[in-house]
Amino acid sequence: MAEERRRQAMARRTPTIHHLSASIDDLDSETEISNSEYATYQVHIPPTPDNQPLSLELSPQKFNNDSERREDQYMSSSLFTGGHNRATRALSKEKVIESETSFKGSFCALPGCNARTMIDSQGIEIVPCECDFKICKDCYRDALSNGNGICPGCKEAYVEPDLSGMAVDDHKTEAFNLERSLPVVKSTESRLVRSQSTNEFDYSDFLYETKRSYGYGNAVWPKGDVNGDGDGVGDNTKVFNDKQWKPLSRKWNVSAAVLSPYRILILVRMVALGFFMEWRITNPNEDAIWLWGMSVVCEIWFAFSWLLDQLPKLCPINRTADLAVLKDKFETASPSNPAGKSDLPGVDVFVSTADPEKEPPLVTANTILSILASDYPVEKLACYVSDDGGALLTFEAMAEAASFANLWVPFCRKHDIEPRNPESYFNMKRDPYKNKVRHDFVRDRRRVKREYDEFKVRINGLSDSIRRRSDAFNTRNELKALKKWRENDSDETIESLKIPKATWMTDETHWPGTWTIPVPEHSRGDHASIIQVMLDPPNDEPLAGSAGDGNSMDLSEVDVRLPMLVYVSREKRPGYDHNKKAGAMNALVRSSAIMSNGPFILNLDCDHYVFNSRALREGMCYMMDSGGERLCYVQFPQRFEGIDPSDRYANHNTVFFDINMRALDGIQGPVYVGTGCLFRRTAIYGFDPPLSVEKSDCCGCCFPRRRKVATTPASEVSSEDSRSLGMGTYDDEEMNIALIPKRFGNSSMLVDSIRVAAFQGQPLADHPSIKNGRPPGALTMPREPLVPATVGEAISVISCWYEDKTEWGHEVGWIYGSVTEDVVTGYRMHERGWKSVYCVTKRDAFRGTAPINLTDRLHQVLRWATGSVEIFFSRNNAILAGPKLKLLQRIAYLNVGIYPFTSIFLIVYCFLPALSLFSGQFIVQSLNVTFLVYLLIITLTLCALAVLEIKWSGIELEEWWRNEQFWLIGGTSAHLAAVLQGLLKVLAGIEISFTLTSKSAGDDADDDFLDLYIFKWTSLMIPPLTIIMVNLIAIAVASVRTIYSTSPQWSNLLGGVFFSFWVLAHLYPFAKGLMGRRGRTPTVVYVWSGLIAISISLLWVAIKPPAANTDIGGSFQFP
Repeated sequence: MAEERRRQAMARRTPTIHHLSASIDDLDSETEISNSEYATYQVHIPPTPDNQPLSLELSPQKFNNDSERREDQYMSSSLFTGGHNRATRALSKEKVIESETSFKGSFCALPGCNARTMIDSQGIEIVPCECDFKICKDCYRDALSNGNGICPGCKEAYVEPDLSGMAVDDHKTEAFNLERSLPVVKSTESRLVRSQSTNEFDYSDFLYETKRSYGYGNAVWPKGDVNGDGDGVGDNTKVFNDKQWKPLSRKWNVSAAVLSPYRILILVRMVALGFFMEWRITNPNEDAIWLWGMSVVCEIWFAFSWLLDQLPKLCPINRTADLAVLKDKFETASPSNPAGKSDLPGVDVFVSTADPEKEPPLVTANTILSILASDYPVEKLACYVSDDGGALLTFEAMAEAASFANLWVPFCRKHDIEPRNPESYFNMKRDPYKNKVRHDFVRDRRRVKREYDEFKVRINGLSDSIRRRSDAFNTRNELKALKKWRENDSDETIESLKIPKATWMTDETHWPGTWTIPVPEHSRGDHASIIQVMLDPPNDEPLAGSAGDGNSMDLSEVDVRLPMLVYVSREKRPGYDHNKKAGAMNALVRSSAIMSNGPFILNLDCDHYVFNSRALREGMCYMMDSGGERLCYVQFPQRFEGIDPSDRYANHNTVFFDINMRALDGIQGPVYVGTGCLFRRTAIYGFDPPLSVEKSDCCGCCFPRRRKVATTPASEVSSEDSRSLGMGTYDDEEMNIALIPKRFGNSSMLVDSIRVAAFQGQPLADHPSIKNGRPPGALTMPREPLVPATVGEAISVISCWYEDKTEWGHEVGWIYGSVTEDVVTGYRMHERGWKSVYCVTKRDAFRGTAPINLTDRLHQVLRWATGSVEIFFSRNNAILAGPKLKLLQRIAYLNVGIYPFTSIFLIVYCFLPALSLFSGQFIVQSLNVTFLVYLLIITLTLCALAVLEIKWSGIELEEWWRNEQFWLIGGTSAHLAAVLQGLLKVLAGIEISFTLTSKSAGDDADDDFLDLYIFKWTSLMIPPLTIIMVNLIAIAVASVRTIYSTSPQWSNLLGGVFFSFWVLAHLYPFAKGLMGRRGRTPTVVYVWSGLIAISISLLWVAIKPPAANTDIGGSFQFP
């Protein structure tokens, strides 16, 4: 009863969809429609096999015969809009409905009946008897009711009828079923657990019930296990006894010949640093106590910072995935999967973009094409594009990409193209014909290349096309309004007839998103929700293309189906905090749960495309392997294109991705870095991992303990035990259900989809060791068709008000409150006890772009460092983490929040050599043997550690050195500014705003690295520029003074010059970036350098005259 009352309450909140259609005549008669709440819009997308213009020869009767087919086609031709206190509208354009001549089924075999045979919702013919006697639905019903269930063909009794999948063709049925039937998960008995002391809902038990039945999408429990009377998941392995069980992945530690000396050197350096710090503190420089004090404080901090960075590197590991085993387990015929259909779980891919000017639509379109062409089951893949700017330019570019995908994707499948990003593929430097054996490859490639060139022209011309189109329609409306004003002889002034400068779509209707000239309800921060299904969900069965002729490709042996593609732009209204990218990602999580509900989510930036078409399969090997149910995400390394050969500003960041991340993989898992990450949906929802009994200590990564998994199923718990565990009665269940909207919101469809996604994401129960698995073959069923009411619900969950008074952004989804929402989101998952995996593929999984310009690179680092400072001053500080976070993982996250503060000590230390040279003193009393021995040991152990890291990680020495250089460049510029901004936010409440990093290339087509030489001044350059000039002046002054001194102090000069050159060597890439191309140094560099150097020199002379004279200048003279 409680469940029924909840569903009735949720049903009352189901959105009503208004199906609207307006012609241009309506707009001509009512020019003010652009300001009306019920203004109608229509969408025009390029013709595709799923989207054809309406044929005038179709009769109205044909629309009533195939209502489900019409509903299917309706989806990809309708643009859905809505929002807070606004009606959800389906803005449709009529489409071709499959005619009778195109019917591919058979006709009823009974004499005198020429009706068509039964088909399911996917258009597949249904034959109810094993004798293959074809019968229509009416005759079948007559045989069941009047013929005692006897087949007219073989005269045998029919098996139990199942009409759930049949296509409905009754005339009484409406064209569209607005009562969407979504995941219905019913517990056979109460499993909702409530805390003994609070009314908080136990969401983990809600998710991991044992007795349950699933009837949505791809997830169906076997009949024997619906009521909990089966043997339990993971216990029945009879069908696997005939073959040896194989793991899907393998991990191994770094060779002991490398790892053991590596750990010993870390210990030796720690001991050396301890003795060195003790010696430095007990041996002050009495002649320059201030210089000694500053150096000791800085050195103590550097030693602490090095420990935080080095300790998590104690346990590096390597992993590899076995794609052959994955195919054998999930896509090979077996007793549980006789047809050999794919049993892999679904994946929803999220692509985020916000500004088409800084993130060119052509780049985003290429990313979309690479996703659609991925080597993953088509029916299990869905792509969602989040346009947080609501730009028509992005929308039409995605429509063009959907059209071009009909040619590009089959071409990639036919010829096994890699990479499957057309821009990267056609710009490859290697021979494109290598290893291509098909005789028609050259012809097909030339045709696709020609079509892609035309595609680029259309994409690049969209901006001008939209502008010209909008100007023409706006001018026409203004003239019509003026004409009407003259005809009516109105008393209003002509100035009052001003018509808003709307942005128009190709079908002569207003764009519901952001207009080129913003107006209320059509600006970047004020527009309605928009969802457009660009490509419908594909059929469950492969669909071969047509045989080609001389002018087209032969696709007769190629599956031409395309994954579902959806354009999403969430609602934005003034007065709401939309939480930037994190808010957009959470909107995608909710809308995708309603529409496709893939149990796994891959998020990519718009400039990161799929470089390895099998990357999803490699990530799935870890998720589906034994123990995979405790993995929250699989992080792939970031690889970049378009970087200058010398990698001047360490854009590849190989030290982090190939050393730090691999080391974290040996503890609790790598951190989430914002893109190229395959998530488990239930982990994003804020659930804890499946229960297990695991004991570990600080050395757990090096000396692992055997993990014991709780094997007692919940179905075996007695009623007394249930009461002792806090499992409530039905009255408690009603109370707990009332708490669900406080966490996930008021969408019943969203709540119902949660446990379905949890079940679909479980590993295959093909081995007794897998206790949290699903039955083999459970995901081979076709997913339900997408209907308008479902999209209407998706519109409601992306409205600006939906997250109010919920835990979205706090405990559920991407976490708000930091500009580096990625790190915080991954940290929260690890804090709950989840693990993650680092997947390094032989062929790079994804590739993207990075800013090679110095200014853009510094601003990128500034954003990352500012997010780290925010983390340090928030509840996400690793010091405050719970006991489920391992010690070394806690140290790694602590270092994430602390590293920007190193900039304070680093800047002071970079000025110390200059101060030493100016004063003639040094950080120690004299360069004695003890100091030099300590310095030698510390330096040699650091170099030895670097060599061993290079050995087990596989990076180059030059890459390690570039990372060291940019560590100092960023530490003396962006990191210091980040600390200041973070302190301002914490102490004064001043919010921090950042602009997107431009992803467009330079204008010089002849130079791929033009951006590298462009100089753009920023205040972040002042500190490192000052350090360079002061150290150069100090070297010159000290050298001249020592040479002409009567008692030269060569030891102090050598010590100061050595450390000054150490600073200048690290800042060399920065100085080179200031020079621009071919030594053309901007004037501003000379001006700032001269002013700062002169000011510091005069200040030092005023503080300490060189000849012990109190007058400024004294008797000191240059020789």
